[in-house]
Amino acid sequence: MSGRDPLFALQRRERIMDEIREHGSVSVSTIAARLGVSELTIRRDINTLAQQGLVTRVHGGATLRSALEPGLSPALTGHDPAVTRYTIGMVVPSLDYYWPPIVHGARAQAAQLRARLLLRASTYDLRDNRRQVEALLNTPGLHGLIVAPDTFGENAVEMLEWLDALPVPVVLAERRVRAAAAAPHLDSVVSDHTAGAALAVRHLHEQGHERIGLITETERPTGRYVRRGWESTLRSLGLPTDAASINGVRFDTAGREQAMDDALKVIRDTATTAVIVLPDPQALALEQHVLDRGLRVPHDLAIVAYDDDVARFGDPAITAVRPPKQHVGREAVNLLIARLDAGGGRPAFRVKLSPELHVRESSLRPSIQAPLVKETS
Repeated sequence: MSGRDPLFALQRRERIMDEIREHGSVSVSTIAARLGVSELTIRRDINTLAQQGLVTRVHGGATLRSALEPGLSPALTGHDPAVTRYTIGMVVPSLDYYWPPIVHGARAQAAQLRARLLLRASTYDLRDNRRQVEALLNTPGLHGLIVAPDTFGENAVEMLEWLDALPVPVVLAERRVRAAAAAPHLDSVVSDHTAGAALAVRHLHEQGHERIGLITETERPTGRYVRRGWESTLRSLGLPTDAASINGVRFDTAGREQAMDDALKVIRDTATTAVIVLPDPQALALEQHVLDRGLRVPHDLAIVAYDDDVARFGDPAITAVRPPKQHVGREAVNLLIARLDAGGGRPAFRVKLSPELHVRESSLRPSIQAPLVKETS
């Protein structure tokens, strides 16, 4: 090891911490590529940061350390009993995709409002969701909960009604209260994915496309609302609704080459000239495959990603609809504390937040060199 290595290691770890503070998490593969070092080097850096109590290791990366982990000082958790007004529990279904920015936003808002946030990671399984909620309910002094259960699967209505009957107020994050559930007290805050899909369709139409397709990895929980926005906006614009429509496809598993070739065949057979792809890692994989097959983006196929975690790394960079994830976390905390402050009699709030469209080269007319909307960092 050279004498300069420790300095380089310190700089890398500072970059890793900057990424986690901004986004709530970091991916080993992404930061390794960005810093030009091996993934093994980044894993070692994360191990060091975890040993120092600064981060929590998760599969494929790291997140801000949870306040539930033992041994954290008040300085790290933001919990000082002398100034804390409320203790809030939060259960999310993942800590390695989509959810870290939501958690980060919730933590930041909780700290600003002098609340302690206790985080638990669950899965999309309702039984596991219920176990994690029950564990938080056993925490002394818990005032309320932010949760994100599956609201469309089997027993989902029962789960919503159970949450509504808990002795503490509950806010759903990125989940809607189903009309079939008798749950009049649940607050909720969601990204308006139907409106987000409409943004993508309208943008592609403005670029001259009429046959605009949709490719989704799954219909739930986001896919159904993206599809709804796609279909309704095509109809409102008078555009054909028989463009490529593919659901349940994965471009990152065994057989990925065949899956992408099959998708391209559907695109060709339906004369589709532009596609919206959910989520954006799928869009990135599809773009690379299109280029490998000798086609051009956006000349032969324009691409818009739904979600904006990695879309900017495409070549060309991929236009993306960006859900307001950090704001979802912040607003969930705001709703919960407003209910706690107001006491009884406050009506349930069901809040929708609008996504943004970040225009890049993958969807622009080839003659247009600059984005129509200024890129934000």
